[in-house]
Amino acid sequence: MKLMELVGMALRTVVANPLRTILTMLGVIIGVSSVVALVSIGTGTSAKVEDQFESLGTNLLVVNVMDVGRATQLNYEELMQFEQFPEIDMIAPTIVKANSNIKYERTQQKFQVTGTNDRYAVMNKAQIDKGRFLAPSDLEFRSNVVVLGSEVAKTFFGFQDPVGEEINIDGVVFTVVGTLKPKGKNINNTSIDTTVLMPLETARRQYKLGNIRTTYIEATSKADIDTAEATMKQYLAYKFKSEEGFEVLNQNQMLTTANAASKQLNYLLVSIACISLLVGGIGIMNIMLVTVSERTREIGIRKSIGAKRRTILFQFLVESAVISGLGGVCGLLLGIGISAGISYSFPSVTTKISLAVSLGAFLFSVLVGIIFGLYPANKASKLRPIDALRFD
Repeated sequence: MKLMELVGMALRTVVANPLRTILTMLGVIIGVSSVVALVSIGTGTSAKVEDQFESLGTNLLVVNVMDVGRATQLNYEELMQFEQFPEIDMIAPTIVKANSNIKYERTQQKFQVTGTNDRYAVMNKAQIDKGRFLAPSDLEFRSNVVVLGSEVAKTFFGFQDPVGEEINIDGVVFTVVGTLKPKGKNINNTSIDTTVLMPLETARRQYKLGNIRTTYIEATSKADIDTAEATMKQYLAYKFKSEEGFEVLNQNQMLTTANAASKQLNYLLVSIACISLLVGGIGIMNIMLVTVSERTREIGIRKSIGAKRRTILFQFLVESAVISGLGGVCGLLLGIGISAGISYSFPSVTTKISLAVSLGAFLFSVLVGIIFGLYPANKASKLRPIDALRFD
């Protein structure tokens, strides 16, 4: 008997008992849909994290001083000397003050103020919307100028052009020279959109914002990032006479670590979902045993008119595979629907369907049907015609 004839016979049997077929497929449907939906969440989250890292550049190092022991602050002039090193392209030291009181006319809100230099926008892949970014002359002359993140500009000026306007920050008047385009949150869950940027020298000396404790360093290329990291660690250890009190975060290593953690989580989720598939396989085997018992006389008749043992074996194996395959297709559709529903209901959750994982889940469901259908099919094929015909 040809394979397509066996498939057609299996489909007719499935259609003849729709409720029992659906209940049999339930475990497979839940297993496949769980794999597709959970992996889509894991893959979407990984892609989102990767985008956030790449939005800052994979050549980026972040130096943080922890204010422990002698490690209390960095020196701007010393840091900028490292731009002469071949492995380092540019450096942007920063001073940050959270919750600064900002006022324009009758609007008053609190936002973060960051003092930095003209390299900051390029290193953070920020784009100018209106006006300009901070210039070297702003640092040199300690100008009272600021650049507004998109959310800050929208809060105080709406659709009005803020360039040239004056705002009050903690009692000091600053002139707005530019605004930035929206960029979204980065991996640290912070955003340049809600930040007011001013010249570092203005922030440090005139505005008395504090000391330099965080510095962004961009390596010349991805191949130079390890050398740049070693250079900065050597400098910091020499400056603070200690290996402690500071950290140098390698963006590339952080991305690799995040991807590895995401893969481990995906493997765990798939493993849990596969348990449902195995449970579904046990359900299929149970129903197939019942089917063999119900159709014992049919098996006896087919054998008595010449059906070979392998024909009976394949008949029930194909039927088992068809049931699990249909369950796999339903699980795929349900998983895709769940993934789309999660993305629609929770916009902050990113989902991404993996074609390879979806195809793998479907094929695994068919394999489960074949494996768990082997025992009932083998039992049916071994029935003696005379015993089968006498079965009541």
